[in-house]
Amino acid sequence: MTLSKALVPSQSLLTRALMVAGGSAFIALAAQVSVPMLPVPMTLQTLAILLVGFAFGARMGVATLLAYLAEGAMGLPVFANGMNGIAFFGPTAGFLLGFVAMAAIAGYAADRGVTGVIATAAVALAASAFIYLPGVAWAMSLAEVAGIDTAKWGADSFAMVWQYYMSPFLIGDAVKAVLAALIVTGGWAALKSRKA
Repeated sequence: MTLSKALVPSQSLLTRALMVAGGSAFIALAAQVSVPMLPVPMTLQTLAILLVGFAFGARMGVATLLAYLAEGAMGLPVFANGMNGIAFFGPTAGFLLGFVAMAAIAGYAADRGVTGVIATAAVALAASAFIYLPGVAWAMSLAEVAGIDTAKWGADSFAMVWQYYMSPFLIGDAVKAVLAALIVTGGWAALKSRKA
């Protein structure tokens, strides 16, 4: 059982639609808390995605992220620094797609009953690491296939990708993974104490 199902036992279509809308709005707000870095900003977006995945489970987490990406594609300023669908043609496009997998990984763990700070933090770290696969792939090769000059993004070699797309974010990813684990396990503890 996920935290959202424990809090809201009624999972009607309307309830799920409201959860998806609320979850995507939460992610959009977190994306605006940004530390400017080039070419990819550091935001609280990934923390929000982890929380949505752990709280909603895999199916609802993925649905929320797909809704979030669709909102950006429609022109809403939901991505970091108020960006919209234009971000799908920039250096962050691969990471945006990786967010869906991030929510799925966290949600799958929640669906399987992963609990405890250490286990939840380990899953959060794995989910955070996974987004680098599509993020780096887009920056280094897929963008070139699409006819976009990736050198201007600092992605013309793995050393540059490591310098700009990976190493500056690793400590933040670890901190956000631990924060997500503390928040989720704290939510479960609060729910159990309320029922006691």
